[in-house]
Amino acid sequence: MAIADIEFDAKLEKIVYQRPASLDDVHTHYCPGCTHGTAHRLVAEVLDELELRERTILVASVGCSVFAYNYFNVDACEAPHGRAPAMATGIKRVNPDNIVFTYQGDGDLASIGMGEIVHAASRGEQITVIFINNAIYGMTGGQMAPTTLIGQKTTSSPLGRTLEMAGEPIRIAELLAPLPGVAYSVRRSLHDARHVLQAKKAITAAFQAQLQGLGFSIVELLSSCPTNWGMTPAEALRWVEEHMVAYYPLGDYKVHDALQRARGRRG
Repeated sequence: MAIADIEFDAKLEKIVYQRPASLDDVHTHYCPGCTHGTAHRLVAEVLDELELRERTILVASVGCSVFAYNYFNVDACEAPHGRAPAMATGIKRVNPDNIVFTYQGDGDLASIGMGEIVHAASRGEQITVIFINNAIYGMTGGQMAPTTLIGQKTTSSPLGRTLEMAGEPIRIAELLAPLPGVAYSVRRSLHDARHVLQAKKAITAAFQAQLQGLGFSIVELLSSCPTNWGMTPAEALRWVEEHMVAYYPLGDYKVHDALQRARGRRG
């Protein structure tokens, strides 16, 4: 059939997928198969849907997330490695009407920045943290992180992480949940479409916690790192599902009563 023979009804045209306004139209530096890009899109969609873009400030610290300020179409700044929660605290306190969030990896948040994240959470700072857990230092050479699984090989644990030498991997969502200042602490995954949709709902709730002034909120996202894991993108997603979810159970570790009530009203 020739193109000229095809009748097109403009009324049927409907845009179902496009770049969120909160993302810039640029290429990212992430490796093929890395789910940082998926996480970026989810955050951007939530900012658009909640109409927060014009009042949002991003704090990205050194690590895989260091160039996030080039990708999000919001005001942003760079923090030293691990110090994003401290910088975000200062920004939020002097700009209480702004929405402030950090975007951090596991080496950044759970290692050099452990002190900052724990104290910000304990104080109940009114910030939101998007925490990418890919079980490795993704940007600086693929070293063992606090979240690296037992037996997992990295450049600094070529024979695999051992319990005797490095102890158990740290579960951040569970660690922070009991702190009195925490309003929302959950873990989701990005390994398939169903879980990506669940992750978006969690990110929405985390920003709503900040909007309502409920306290500190964090969403931990299990993510893939095909390059440093030495896998194809498809293999890496299966590895998240088969290995990471087993050690890092998905779920809600603390949800403020106000968020629970809102969830109940939505059904």
